Amino acid sequence: MVNIMVVEDDPNTRKLMQTILSQNGYEIILAENGEHALELLDKKHVDLIILDIMMPKIDGYQFTEILRDSNFDLPILMVTAKETPQDKKKGFIIGTDDYMVKPFDEEELILRIAALLRRSKIVNEHKLIIGETTLDYDSLTVSKNSSSQELPNKEFMLLYKLLSYQNKIFTRRQLMDEIWDMESETDERTVDVHINRLRDRFKDNHDFEIQTIRGLGYKAVKTINN
Repeated sequence: MVNIMVVEDDPNTRKLMQTILSQNGYEIILAENGEHALELLDKKHVDLIILDIMMPKIDGYQFTEILRDSNFDLPILMVTAKETPQDKKKGFIIGTDDYMVKPFDEEELILRIAALLRRSKIVNEHKLIIGETTLDYDSLTVSKNSSSQELPNKEFMLLYKLLSYQNKIFTRRQLMDEIWDMESETDERTVDVHINRLRDRFKDNHDFEIQTIRGLGYKAVKTINN
């Protein structure tokens, strides 16, 4: 399932977006402004963001800059009333992938989303490729060359999350909230157990490494092979 985050301060537009996207088979995550969206990104897996520009607290331009500066490379589609060439130019310069002006055509919106997802190989494959290693989100498998193994759900989701945002540090609490859900009473040290299992499973895989950031949590990095 593909998760789309809608970042929009107008409640009527949020509701319209939710209806349109849900009818087309997408899972929707709603945020009322950029600040709220940043909080949710620490807790939810997101495949694409639909973003308004004129919002309180953190506007769409600032939000996009924050994501790109933090190495979040997921597709961003700006949908906004700001329609001048200068507005569009600024959007693309700071890192948006596409730009639509309100009021938007519903069919065009869906087509643009499909194109962005197809470009990032999320819809067709739902796979993450790191070097010679492929993580298949739908089958929970990790493959390299001719070898493939299916992981337990929690282990796979943990590895997929870390590798989706390489070099980003996640605290144990952040990982717990997303993968074990926020209501879980499981101890945060469960994350350590799963990390150790992943390290043991992939100790001979030199495409990536899970690093411990003392006092903070974990991050995954792509190994540089000389």
